[in-house]
Formats: sequence, C-alpha cells, structure tokens
Amino acid sequence: MKLRHLAILCCLFALLWPLAAAAADVQATLDRTHVELGETVTLNLRSQGGGMVQPPDLSALSHDFAVLGSSSNTSISIINGQRSAQVTVGVALRPLHTGSLRIPPLAFAGGTTAALQLQVDQPDPNAAASGRKDVFLEAVIDPADGYVGQQRVYTLRLFFAADLTNGALEDPQLAGVDVRRLGNEINYQAERGGRRYNVIERRYALTPQREGRLDIPPVAFQGDMVSMADPNAFFGSGTPVSASSPAVTLDAKTVPARAGHTTWLPVRDLSLSLDGGPSHGDLRVGQPLNLVMSVQATGLPYEALPALSLPSLDGATVYPDKPVNATHMDGQSMVGRRQQGFAIVPNRPGTLTIPETTLTWWNVSTDQPEVARIPAQTFTVLPAANAPNQTPVSTEPAATQEAAPALAAPVEHGAPWRWIALASLALWLASIAAWWWQRRSRGAAAPKETASTSSPSRLRAAFLAAARGADVAAQVGSLLSWARAERPQIQNLGELSQALASGPQREVIAALQRKRYAGAEESGLGDRLAAAFRDGFDWRKEGDATADASPLPPLYPFNLRR
Repeated sequence: MKLRHLAILCCLFALLWPLAAAAADVQATLDRTHVELGETVTLNLRSQGGGMVQPPDLSALSHDFAVLGSSSNTSISIINGQRSAQVTVGVALRPLHTGSLRIPPLAFAGGTTAALQLQVDQPDPNAAASGRKDVFLEAVIDPADGYVGQQRVYTLRLFFAADLTNGALEDPQLAGVDVRRLGNEINYQAERGGRRYNVIERRYALTPQREGRLDIPPVAFQGDMVSMADPNAFFGSGTPVSASSPAVTLDAKTVPARAGHTTWLPVRDLSLSLDGGPSHGDLRVGQPLNLVMSVQATGLPYEALPALSLPSLDGATVYPDKPVNATHMDGQSMVGRRQQGFAIVPNRPGTLTIPETTLTWWNVSTDQPEVARIPAQTFTVLPAANAPNQTPVSTEPAATQEAAPALAAPVEHGAPWRWIALASLALWLASIAAWWWQRRSRGAAAPKETASTSSPSRLRAAFLAAARGADVAAQVGSLLSWARAERPQIQNLGELSQALASGPQREVIAALQRKRYAGAEESGLGDRLAAAFRDGFDWRKEGDATADASPLPPLYPFNLRR
C-alpha cells in the first residue's frame, strides 16, 4: 500500500508541477521609465499560465506612489497545437515626489517580480502656459545627437482636457529618415499649468540615413471635442479642435574613424552565437552536422544586419538552410534578428575545424567599438560506419546429423526382428541425408541467383528509374547501391563525389545533397541525374587531384574574421 500511495503522490506532483512552474513565471514592466511629477504611469504585472490570480499586495508602494486603480486582462493563444495563457494586471500609479523611485519586488501569481526604477522630474516651467489650451502636442527626440544609422526615439504626446469624439493624428514624415512605430499607443494622465489632461503617447524609431542636421516638421492633429458640461453634448455636437507639435531637430554625425572599414552597426547591444553539434565532439563521414548561427541587435532592424554564412571548410561541404529573419519592438527600440541554419557534411575522416567568427559593432551607450565573437570549434571525423554484418544462417540438417547417432539403438544379436528394425532405421537415415543434401545444394545456388539479380546493369536500371521520380531517398539509395557494386568501399555521397573525375557528375551530386539536407529547390534534378550517369561512372584515376576543388562558390558575404 505504501508503494501505491507513493506512486499516486508522484503522479499528482507530475501533474501539478507544470502549473506551479507556469505560475512562477511572472514579469513586471512600466509603460514609461521617465515621467514628470503629476503624470501617471502604468505598472503591468504579467503571469504565464492563466487561471485565477489574486490581486497583488501594493502596500509597499504607498510611500512613493498613489495607487489610482487597477484592471486585469487574460489572453489565450494556440500555436502549433500548444495552448498558452497570460494574465496581465495593470496598476495606475501617480508619483508623490521627484527623484529615482524604486518599485520593490512584488509577490504575484505564486512568483516574485524583479525590482524596477522610475525617474521622476520636476515639470517644465515653460509648459505652464500650455495649461490654458484644451488640446496641444509635445514632441521630444532622444538622443538629439548621434551617428548616422543610429536609432533615436521620437516621442509624440497629445494632451486634451475634454473628451474627444473623433480625431486624426499624423505620423512624422521626413526625407532621408527611416520611421517606424514602436509598439502601441500609451494612455495616461498628466498635469500642465495646474490643469489635468488625458494623454495619448506614441513612440517612433527614427534612423537617419544621411549625415548632417535634419529638421522634423510639425505633426498635425484634427478632431472634435465635447465638454460634458455643455447641454448640447448629449446631441452629439462637438467643437472642432486642432493642434500641431513643435519642430524638432536631430544631428547625424559621420561614422567615426575608429569604427574601421567593417559593417557599420551602431546599436545598444549585440549578440552573436553558433548553436548545435554533437555533445561528444565526434562525427562520421557523410553524417550531417546541423548548426544554427544567430545575430541579434538592439537598435537596428534585421535588414541592416549582415547576412550570416560560414566559410568553405576543408574536408566538408556546407549546405545553408533557409534564413529566419524578424524585427520586433520592445517599446524603446527595434530589435533585429537574423538566424541561419547550416548542414555540414564531412567527406573524409580526420579533423574538421570551423574557424573563429567575429563581428565588429559600435556600442552607442559607451561610444566605443566592440567585437562579438564565436570561438573556433574542432570535431573529430571518424570513418563512415561499416555495413551491418550478415547474420550467420543456421543449418537444420547439421543438427539432425549430430542427433542421429543418439537414435541408434544398441545392436543385439540373436533376434531377426531387430535386424529388420535396424534396416528400416538405416533406410530412414538415408532418406534424411538425401533430403539434407538436396536442400544444401539449393542453398548454395541461391547466392549466385541473388547476385545475378544485383548485377551492375540491373542496379543502373533501378537508379535511372528512381532518378525520374521525386523521392530523394530512393535516388540516393539506388545511386549508392549502383556505385558499391563497382566500388564496395564507398559509404556515402561525399565519398562517391570524391571518387569521381567528372565535373557534371560531382555537381549533380552536390545538387542532390542540397535538396536532401537543405530542402533546396533543384529544378529538373531527376533529368540531370539521369543525363549525368547515363553512361556510367567516370571514376578518378590514381593521383588525379584536379577534382579536389569544391564546386560551390564561397559562402561568406561579409568579413566576419579578423
């Protein structure tokens, strides 16, 4: 019974552990990290896993903030059949004083959030006059000075003191500058000139494409405002209002000389990685090594990042996969990411070395160049695995031969019927021996017949039939079977390509490898295979080194090695 109870407890633990782990995955963020006294800020608490969540204890915030209210939202998504849920609790806060205010860790949904910092400044005294307006716009760019190609954050705020029934706010337009929206609009309240306003804030990523001074023209707003104190407001009548933002200037400095002649990447952070490969570090000839190279930069879209590649490797062929690229917005910056997969197929035993990869970038936070680095990797390539040994076939008549003497009874003289029985036994053994001999003769002839069905001519016909189809595995298997009939030591397509002297045959094998490992589209591959091998294999002669050069062009579009 104790073992049964223990098994039940283990099952309950296995079922409840994912829920507990999901509940502990919590996160806290602020919609803004820099505000003025009198403005409101939203603290968002997120929990992965869904379910009922108890309201958090916010008493630790009472010293620095006034808690204005909270709301919750649950979102459910299903990706590739996997269901995930997220609960978000938004808390509206108003800072009580200026300075760098700390939001301590909070217990939420079974986990603990990380501490946050909020910078609160005194209101701009020049903005006090704006309190006389019902609607106005503010525009700020940060930083105002920077390099060409460096992302800036352009913040546009619409202040309105009454309700808006409708309105249209333009996006900034500027020649020579790449403009992209950073996330969704933010809604909060702020005070200007002793008057409280509702605020709609938009953020844009601005990346200057040329050097020099650039003026961002004013952005216009047109809408209708309704005051609830007006009795006509109930009949839908409103007052047209308009506003425009102040012009903003930014400077784009030239690329510094310390950046050198590498790709210009002015970002806040950059990472470069190469993942995959066997844990033991050993490979075999013909066995693909799958690696994934990734580069991610905070402050640039993926289009501005260099394409990823590996150099030509001595002793292996590199087949690139389809790249995966994306750019997402984190509210403050663009985050671009490139990801490229590679299938590396060794073609001879020995040592395979992937050289060190480096990428130079410019850290705009420290105004210094930095280098992202992937260390060199070395793998031991073992010979291709041998074909499986044939299982010895046991011969049943041999066992009968060994057991036959045991069946013979001792001979006793003086009884005629015993002689008759012994003669019958001898005849029976003779018939068994004849049957065994006949079966052995048939078994000896079977390999010859099998060999005749596996002749090179039949294997060639089987390959030509498979080449006209679309099954890559059948094309590879039939080609290797035909090649082994002439060169039994060949184990894979890499060894076959090295043993051939014909350039077209080697090129079509490389195309077959690309389709096999990278899923590349190779038009007319079946016809090319049949045409290349219609007249048989063009084997290399001893000492012929002209076919050692790789048929692929260099896969290294930008200078990563230094």
